[in-house]
Amino acid sequence: MTKKELAHKKISAISLGCDKNKVDLEKMLGRVKAYGFSVVEDVHDADVVIVNTCAFIEPAEEEAIFNILEMEKLKKQGVIEKIIVSGCLPERHFEQLSSLFPEIDLFLRVRENDLICQKIEALYQVDPSKPAKTCQRVLTCGVSYAYLKIADGCDNVCSYCTIPRIRGRYKSVAMDELVDEAKDLAKRGIKELILVAQDTTRYGEDLYGENKLIELCEKLSKIKEIKWIRLHYLYPEKITDELLQYINKNEKMCKYLDIPLQHIDDEILHSMRRRLGEKETKELIENIKTKYPLFALRSTFIVGYPGETARKFKKLVNFAKEAEFDYAGFFSYSKETNTAAYFMQKQVPAFIKKLRAKKITKIQQKIVEEKISKLIGSQMVVLVDYFDSNSGEFVSHSQNLSPTVDFAVRFVDNGNVELSTFVKVKIYDFDGSYLKGELV
Repeated sequence: MTKKELAHKKISAISLGCDKNKVDLEKMLGRVKAYGFSVVEDVHDADVVIVNTCAFIEPAEEEAIFNILEMEKLKKQGVIEKIIVSGCLPERHFEQLSSLFPEIDLFLRVRENDLICQKIEALYQVDPSKPAKTCQRVLTCGVSYAYLKIADGCDNVCSYCTIPRIRGRYKSVAMDELVDEAKDLAKRGIKELILVAQDTTRYGEDLYGENKLIELCEKLSKIKEIKWIRLHYLYPEKITDELLQYINKNEKMCKYLDIPLQHIDDEILHSMRRRLGEKETKELIENIKTKYPLFALRSTFIVGYPGETARKFKKLVNFAKEAEFDYAGFFSYSKETNTAAYFMQKQVPAFIKKLRAKKITKIQQKIVEEKISKLIGSQMVVLVDYFDSNSGEFVSHSQNLSPTVDFAVRFVDNGNVELSTFVKVKIYDFDGSYLKGELV
């Protein structure tokens, strides 16, 4: 087979896991497309399928394995020719995967992502070409917003987390490279950048010897077409008054803070190797709510961590009630190999973890519903993400509502709405899943 013949192959991809993983896949698809391959949505129309996996916790691994098995079925049926598994699963279990999944043609390590086209050439016994120096990402989130991955890996070494072993040490992307990528996204119509990393608040410390997050945001703000910049995954110990003041003063910075707190009990936090205790955490939240009342606050918590007694869980419940987060996720602790918490005593039984997660999630839902009800009758500016042909509604989000993780705002077209534009809507209802609005 010649390279010209190979380029007629169709590639499809299954994206699993976090937004950072999604960016990795989009860049791989960019290389695939630049080579000449066609990128198709339906795996049934593809010759080669890439399953980009997550392996952060056991449920993510189970989802990855399910999708791999489904692709193996299609290969046995002759629907697809080759299967490539990429992402975190090959990084975490590379040695075991070949024997477990004999139908998989290639397990691609993260460090090999840029060689995706050369790996496909090898599968079809085509002479290798040189990797392209640059390529344009294939955007999979639509036309209004895109994730900008500013770093990979993590240095925090939290006791429950597998990321440092999977992704390695924290490594910032060069600022000029990020600005160039953002300019390209802006030229393609993107209006909002969502900055992501395992810990965005440490950006630049490894590369420049000092924190450069504000400087990066300032440079991105100067891109005319970019109207909103959102920060995800702000570790609490790195949220300074300087950063909060900057977000507050810069009109392009979304007044939205995603802060993974994980727990509130001092003993649990210390065991987790988190750097802020109960007192400092409460002071941080109180400071934000007092000085910046218009900021939306989102967080995530782990329920059922080893040693979490009924008293410590109740403390977490009380904290959730007091803090009244705009959005919060509560996840049952997952016992992961090669983490410090795996070997800890006083593991909480699965059924208790499940009950606690259910209880506190219900409490949080009530808090959110009360907050959302206060929005009825108010007006807000939203960014139009896509049109839902099934419901006949446009789907959008506001500065205080991050796309895909928070509630979307739906409204009916008046005949003049275009995607990736800003419109003002008046909220008239909340159905439990979406805010309903009408164009002003």
